[in-house]
Amino acid sequence: MPFDVQDLSGTFSVGDIAIALSLSFVLSAMIGWVYRFTHRNVSYSQSYVQTLVILGMLIALIMLVVGSNIARAFALVGALSVVRFRNAIKETRDVGFIFLVMGVGMAAGTRFYTLAVVAAVAISLIILVMYRFNWFAASIQRQIVKVQVPPDGNYTEHIQDVLIAHTSEFELVSMESIRGGALTEMMYTVRLKKGREPGQLIAALGERTGGQRVTVLTGYDQTDL
Repeated sequence: MPFDVQDLSGTFSVGDIAIALSLSFVLSAMIGWVYRFTHRNVSYSQSYVQTLVILGMLIALIMLVVGSNIARAFALVGALSVVRFRNAIKETRDVGFIFLVMGVGMAAGTRFYTLAVVAAVAISLIILVMYRFNWFAASIQRQIVKVQVPPDGNYTEHIQDVLIAHTSEFELVSMESIRGGALTEMMYTVRLKKGREPGQLIAALGERTGGQRVTVLTGYDQTDL
């Protein structure tokens, strides 16, 4: 009995492949540039942006393969379920960009070309507008204070006395033993009182910590004692 090979490529043409992959590449690259332009923090990753472009094209390819065949769709889900991703997403907005390129790739792969273009352009413009006008930004500026003290002694109350005098509100975030138990490090989130400077807080804390290290993080700036 001869081995029969069935060619299923007739379900889509070469033109369909070229348009879907080209369109998904162009739109994913545009989304990548929007991500790069609107990224604020120091965690920018070139490989992540390149992955966005590749992901958009891969989703378009997958949708071409699946088409309207339900059996193929379930088989594909089973095959992809064995894939495990170990890299943690650094920012929540990164997840949004992943879903955006996936949606654009799905639209291009299922040959909804107008939908892919309109959705990618419209959502990208919304992202740019939110970046330009700094939508939903919190007006409250907070600092992170890290204080190292010897494990013995009543240092916690002394530190809280200083925080009460220099901040309008504070909260203990973590407390851990470091340097083999030689020191205890406490981390607070604080909001400085009006007119108070981080340097004043550092100087006041330095007098109560037995000469140990005090760090105040304000945005991307770090001040140490």
